[in-house]
Amino acid sequence: MFTGLSAFPLTPLDPDGDIDEEAFARLVRRLAAAGVDSVGALGSTGSYAYLTLQERARAARVAVEHADGVPVIVGIGALRTRDVLAAAEDAQNAGAAGVLLAPVSYQPLTEDDVFGLYEDVTANLSVPLVVYDNPGTTRFTFTDELYTRVAGLPRVASVKIPGMPADPALARARVARLREILPGHVTVGVSGDARGAAGLNAGCDAWYSVTAGTLPRTVLAITRPARAGQADRAQEESERLQPLWDLFARHGSLRVIAAVAAELGLTAHHNLPLPLRGLQAHDQKQVADVLELLRLDG
Repeated sequence: MFTGLSAFPLTPLDPDGDIDEEAFARLVRRLAAAGVDSVGALGSTGSYAYLTLQERARAARVAVEHADGVPVIVGIGALRTRDVLAAAEDAQNAGAAGVLLAPVSYQPLTEDDVFGLYEDVTANLSVPLVVYDNPGTTRFTFTDELYTRVAGLPRVASVKIPGMPADPALARARVARLREILPGHVTVGVSGDARGAAGLNAGCDAWYSVTAGTLPRTVLAITRPARAGQADRAQEESERLQPLWDLFARHGSLRVIAAVAAELGLTAHHNLPLPLRGLQAHDQKQVADVLELLRLDG
């Protein structure tokens, strides 16, 4: 479950601002049919921070119901530990195979705050947990010392790290360092899709992917050769997607992948929770052009 390709779908909203359960179920079924290794429901791509606990509980149930046996990892981040614990309980009751937790905050968090969060949550879990290090969104950066402390807690099974260095030698050195400080049973998963191939080629166990949540076959075309030791082929497939990675860098992966899902007819045109308004018409046209140029549809 914490190796290979973990695909993170949108939690699309309908024009009234409610979860579009039909579209969400369709996205999850699409991932299962493509053969991803796990589904990451209610991650940052799934807009968990904008949803109520009730909405998140329902989304978790829909994801598990439509994943056709593929393990579902459910995001449980929230501002208060009380709400994180409630989200964890809902995810477990829905049948989640694991949970994903980022240190979400309004006030800046200290390392002791973050360790205490994971300590409290893992003490109340019956499923494995993925540590989500996403400094671009949370504004909190894990140190290697904190990785070591948190990874030693019960139920911690994987660490989702930010994107890897572009230089292959530096990327391999970073993964080797993580192997030194993490327990042997804790896997290392790369995020930041433009560096996904680099992370897998450097020895990461998993790729936690935004793009795969909407274009699973496209990302599997990178993941499978990388996992088979065909590093050059994986890198070539990733480089082919450079126009998409450029859009991610310009607009952010969430807005771009939301536009991709809309262009492919998988969701309504406006599928993000307000105040997120998605891309303007000119930028949406660029997304459509890239999809046509790269022939991306799955």
